[in-house]
Amino acid sequence: MCEGSRERSENSPPACVSSLLFRAVRASSSSTLRPFSILARAFGVLLFWSWLTGLAACGGAATPTGSALNYTEEAKRAYDKAMLAFEEHDWEEARTLFKEVKRKYSYSRYARLAELRLADTDFASDKLSEGITGYRSFVHDHRTDPEVPYARFRICKGLFEQINEGGFLLPPIEERDQATNGEAYKELSSFVGDYPVGPYSSQTRYMLRVVSGRLVRHELYVAHYYLRHDEFQAAVGRCQYALRTYDDSGLEPEAMVLLAETYLKMHKAADARSTLSQVLAKYPASPFSTAARNFLLEIEAQRK
Repeated sequence: MCEGSRERSENSPPACVSSLLFRAVRASSSSTLRPFSILARAFGVLLFWSWLTGLAACGGAATPTGSALNYTEEAKRAYDKAMLAFEEHDWEEARTLFKEVKRKYSYSRYARLAELRLADTDFASDKLSEGITGYRSFVHDHRTDPEVPYARFRICKGLFEQINEGGFLLPPIEERDQATNGEAYKELSSFVGDYPVGPYSSQTRYMLRVVSGRLVRHELYVAHYYLRHDEFQAAVGRCQYALRTYDDSGLEPEAMVLLAETYLKMHKAADARSTLSQVLAKYPASPFSTAARNFLLEIEAQRK
């Protein structure tokens, strides 16, 4: 192992490079192959050393100039300072400090945490779209990171909250464009499938049920429209799609009664009877079981 002289400058190559070059020159007189191997190694070390010094000169991310422990401690102090601004709701200061952690300590664990906290900062300051984008970038760039479930949960929560934006100024939910609802349903279904148990499972299942209900409500809204305009097959298609696609929406009895009502208007009594009987068998406590019984009585009366 070769050691460089303590008196050489910081940017001069280490003594081991000079040693390798010297060995290559000496070996050139006795061999035709070995000098090239030694020269290759020497120039490889020299190129690597030049890259390191160039990186430092360009003012890039900090490298552990001292011990790894000191580098990590410095990163933690910078991260804790940023967290203090975050906890005090000083969003702009928090953003600045977290970005500094990412830039200066990119080789540390705290750089990834700072990336995640930047998304948290956007989310907490009501910049939901920016926050969702930040979480998605984190998931994409760090697929095996232990914080990925948290980032994915926050994506779900952000989309869920976006659905609720607007309040009374907007039309009823079932009349609005369902793009965000559909996106939320996709993210929530994927999350529940990947993490059936865990710290976020109860919240995501609740959100999935609510989103499913909103999507089914939209389908039933459109089905009612078709039913009013005597477009019965289109109404049937909407009801069947809602029942087939969205599980556990809580609106299954309503969708099935509407489907049976449409069958009756199409003079398909057998299909209507079968559907209504399923309502009574599967959802006896539902308020729509009363409507199902009344329709069944009507069917029986018509048979007589």
